Amino acid sequence: MPLLWRNLFRRKVRTLFTLLSIIVAFVLFIYLAAIRLAFSMGVDVAGVDRLLLIHKVSFIQPLPESYQQRIEATSGVTEVSHQSWFGGIYQDVRNFFPQFAVQSESYLSLYPEYELSEAEREAWLGNRTGAIAGRQLADRFGWKVGDRIPLEGTIWRTRDGPTWEFVLDGIYDAEPGVDTGQFFFHYEYLAEANSQGRGWVGMYVIRINDPERAVEIAAAIDDRFANSPFETKTSTEKAFAQSFASQVGNIGAIVTAVLIAVLFTLLLVTANTMAQSIRERTSELAVMKTLGFSSFGISVFVLAESLLLAVVGGALGIGLGYVLIGQGDPTGGFFPAFFVPLGDLVLGCLLVVMLGLASGLMPAIQATRLRIVDALRKT
Repeated sequence: MPLLWRNLFRRKVRTLFTLLSIIVAFVLFIYLAAIRLAFSMGVDVAGVDRLLLIHKVSFIQPLPESYQQRIEATSGVTEVSHQSWFGGIYQDVRNFFPQFAVQSESYLSLYPEYELSEAEREAWLGNRTGAIAGRQLADRFGWKVGDRIPLEGTIWRTRDGPTWEFVLDGIYDAEPGVDTGQFFFHYEYLAEANSQGRGWVGMYVIRINDPERAVEIAAAIDDRFANSPFETKTSTEKAFAQSFASQVGNIGAIVTAVLIAVLFTLLLVTANTMAQSIRERTSELAVMKTLGFSSFGISVFVLAESLLLAVVGGALGIGLGYVLIGQGDPTGGFFPAFFVPLGDLVLGCLLVVMLGLASGLMPAIQATRLRIVDALRKT
């Protein structure tokens, strides 16, 4: 180890810049992993037994509230609820966050991943103007249970004006990957207080008894409303989430392409550093062979030096990226979840090792083939 350290820092400036390149590359790797997760989050955690039913023309078109009974009567359907987009403004138009009017009790049953204490659940269900918010959203605005939250309606207005007032009855938590940046309140409050009257909802959420029959059940539901004034389109929750993610492009492919370009460039930089280092020490390697070091031992020594350089830089880069990601969503709430999955951390560690081995492979082979006489003659 002392010899490895001395060789690495023989050219301090060169080693320092190589280390910085590795650090920056793996900070970028961590950030891109978090961004990819943020865009695909809804796809990854979508319920396999849930379907979403929207208007066939567009999801912004409303559907009759009376459809619920006909959906419930479809074979294979076990539970139905609905949600409606609210689109209110909190204090400033830039303070965007998702807001939905929902059928409270059935909606919580359909989404057990929203973890709400029993006391908060009962308080919300018993309060007509009550609402619940996700932990991320509450932390973003400093909300606490009992706060009064005014929202200015842009789509829905009360009979007395645009301002709706809610009481925060609960803050729900969830496992990593589940959106905790949403705001839910009672559909009955919206239906009774809005100036447009009731009878319309945004979309239906449906639980089915067999995920393997999802396509069949979805088709049966849509057949019920075929040729009606409000035809429907039913799909799995995963397919619906994927369609939203696809609107901004294939984030996974974009991130992968950027990472390949970055890591390939980094491989060239690190390999060049190692090649220069070995060329400068040709005579020293010849002396080591003269003293009895085997060709295999020399090659392992060179690979260990390359691996040490990659591990130090990679560990610092992954560690720094993880700390920065821990500071939260840098967009101020655009990403509903912003963290690095364990799988990507493991992948980052594997890439560090692969980088070290790949960048030291050619110098190690050259060191193995080195002839003592030729090396000393050049000197």
